[in-house]
Amino acid sequence: MKAIWNGKVIAESNDTLVVENNHYFPESAVKKEFLKNSGTHTICPWKGTANYYSLEVNGQQNKDAAWYYPTPSELAKNIKNYVAFWKGVIVEK
Repeated sequence: MKAIWNGKVIAESNDTLVVENNHYFPESAVKKEFLKNSGTHTICPWKGTANYYSLEVNGQQNKDAAWYYPTPSELAKNIKNYVAFWKGVIVEK
């Protein structure tokens, strides 16, 4: 699977996990040079607190387009160290 935004591959892996129709990529498969920390946090009732990254590619920014759970709940422990995408990021084979 690949996560693509603004013409660049942001992440690529054969080992994504699918949770609620979202592909979660291992952190090691994500190109960190495109990620910028965001102060945004949301709470999922069963996964826990999500942190966000904004994407920065070719001088353009996509705010809060990636998220991850640094300390997921016991029910979601399999997505620890994984990152998911939305907001126009294309995830395809």
